[in-house]
Amino acid sequence: MATIQLNGKTEEIGEVSTLSQLLQQKGFDPALVSVELNGRIVEKEEWDVTPLHGEDEVEILFFMGGGGMRGHSSGA
Repeated sequence: MATIQLNGKTEEIGEVSTLSQLLQQKGFDPALVSVELNGRIVEKEEWDVTPLHGEDEVEILFFMGGGGMRGHSSGA
């Protein structure tokens, strides 16, 4: 059983061996996240073949909607 850092917290990942398996185990929607592994963004096409090892640092980055600027005056 491997131990990784996931979003800054220590996690036991059991039998998980790839980034895709980790996302599935943790319930993340792959369409809504990006993944950084040991400081490098991993392309979605690589998730199925990117292995996880003990002591890896994984950051799951969520896409956020929006675009409006509260309190911003256009001056018009």
